[in-house]
Amino acid sequence: MTDDSQSTTHFGFQDVPEAEKAGRVQGVFSSVASKYDAMNDAMSFGVHRIWKDAMMDWLAPRAGQKLLDVAGGTGDISFRFLKRAGQGHATVLDLTEPMLVEGRKRAEASAMGGSLDWVVGDAMQLPFEDNSFDVYTISFGIRNVTRPQEALNEAFRVLRPGGRLMVLEFSQIPNDLMQRVYDLYSFNIIPRMGQAIARDRDSYQYLVESIRKFPDQDMFLGMVRQAGFENAKYRNLSMGIACLHSGWKI
Repeated sequence: MTDDSQSTTHFGFQDVPEAEKAGRVQGVFSSVASKYDAMNDAMSFGVHRIWKDAMMDWLAPRAGQKLLDVAGGTGDISFRFLKRAGQGHATVLDLTEPMLVEGRKRAEASAMGGSLDWVVGDAMQLPFEDNSFDVYTISFGIRNVTRPQEALNEAFRVLRPGGRLMVLEFSQIPNDLMQRVYDLYSFNIIPRMGQAIARDRDSYQYLVESIRKFPDQDMFLGMVRQAGFENAKYRNLSMGIACLHSGWKI
């Protein structure tokens, strides 16, 4: 474990004590919880749905599997997983309870109630025993974790042998011109959308900045392997705006 009383980390473009980051992230997502799904559609012009479907295509859920959906928020990934699997169980874990509250309100939550658990918890200290799940997913959440490597280590711990890790996260476009165009959109438009839709410009300014601070595809792949995962690979989505990372606990 790292001594977070002295260490610092990034919160967007700010350096903050590690001990403060989780509380700040909770503040961001508590603020935007009620408008989170609407903002996802607006920011990505609905493309986040295609990315999440691509995640399910690669994951290929099977009947009877147990999913742990970390930073699962309003349940988007868990709902997709259960629909694809036909039958199974999903545990949605999130640091921010208001996000889980919004997820429970969705129609899918009522229809799948018997196959879902909603748990408030920390990705770096999962409240589950070793070898408990068949699949671990985290979608647009790991960049908000104070120490992402510890979250990956925990993912490895709670997965059963033969279990699958799947991470969907914003990433870096491997073309400088396209990255500059994307930056212009991100920094100039997304915070304004946050103000207009969620009445919260600052939270979406942080979210844009947090994407730029996150490791690129190859560096993050190295972190997945460091956690112990084998056959680790990634696939770029939309030219690298987002990326899927996959690994197996062998």
